[in-house]
Amino acid sequence: MSEQQAKPEPSMRTPFRLSAETGAWFEVQAEDLDRGELGGPPVLARLAEAQVFGLGVAPEWGGAPGTDIGHAIEAIADLARHSLTAAFLAWGQRVVIETLLRSGNASLARRWVPELMAARLAGASGLSNVIKSLGGFDRLRIHAREDAGGWRLDGRIDWITNAQPDAFVATAATALPQGGVALVALHHGLPGLQRSADLPLLGLRGSATAQIDLQDVRVAEDQVLQADARQILPGLRPRLVGLQCGLSLGLARAALDVAQRAGLAGKGLQPLCDKLNERLEGSASALINGVRQDVFVSHPAALFRLRIALAEIAQQAVELE
Repeated sequence: MSEQQAKPEPSMRTPFRLSAETGAWFEVQAEDLDRGELGGPPVLARLAEAQVFGLGVAPEWGGAPGTDIGHAIEAIADLARHSLTAAFLAWGQRVVIETLLRSGNASLARRWVPELMAARLAGASGLSNVIKSLGGFDRLRIHAREDAGGWRLDGRIDWITNAQPDAFVATAATALPQGGVALVALHHGLPGLQRSADLPLLGLRGSATAQIDLQDVRVAEDQVLQADARQILPGLRPRLVGLQCGLSLGLARAALDVAQRAGLAGKGLQPLCDKLNERLEGSASALINGVRQDVFVSHPAALFRLRIALAEIAQQAVELE
């Protein structure tokens, strides 16, 4: 099936937009956040207040009624128009919520989803490694050894976003002793878990992005999200990647807005801007409709083509700006 074939339900065509007040707050704070002068906790609290984390989450979990994953993607895109760092934090938080809700560990979801929804706990997704490994592009960096009632983990998460130093839960994948892959939840206080200093990312210093090293970290059975990651990763991957694509979408829209206001018509660049905008919105529609209708569960290559296309459009839009 082509990614162009999926069509949304009429009730789902209205994208989510931040309120004018919330958007203005992030506009004012964007530079401080990008430089790392504003910490993540107040940003997460503001996002929780704006109900960004509840988009596409069932009401029984505190989610926003009448919304779906498409609204969550659009929310991250709208946030990225104001602050890419804030959008990055929102992505990490929302992805961990999604992973917990789709996992096989209902008790862990009941314990931590309310904390994440209220921004009392930060969510850091370390699943990039396993998603790449599924496509044959990487190898798993964490390995488990048998231990009574659980496992001992050794390895590293090379980079992970929204790992707020004082209170975070990270999701990660580990290779198992007998073969296979499991998903686990790692609380920041586990013995043997070491978080590095924030990585010096240009323009994203407030994103609490760090490296996590695991040395003989004990993971009990109640910390296992999914003993066989293959049971949930095919359905989880399009949502994780789709939410991440919201960053490129928002950045491209912001750049094209600025370019448009700069008076492109007098410089002969209006046709290029129009063409980029048409490509952007066409790719965004294909992405959101495909994630909504689970097209990419069985067609992951189409999802990654769209991801590359959106990144390329964002780069061209910034150059035009």
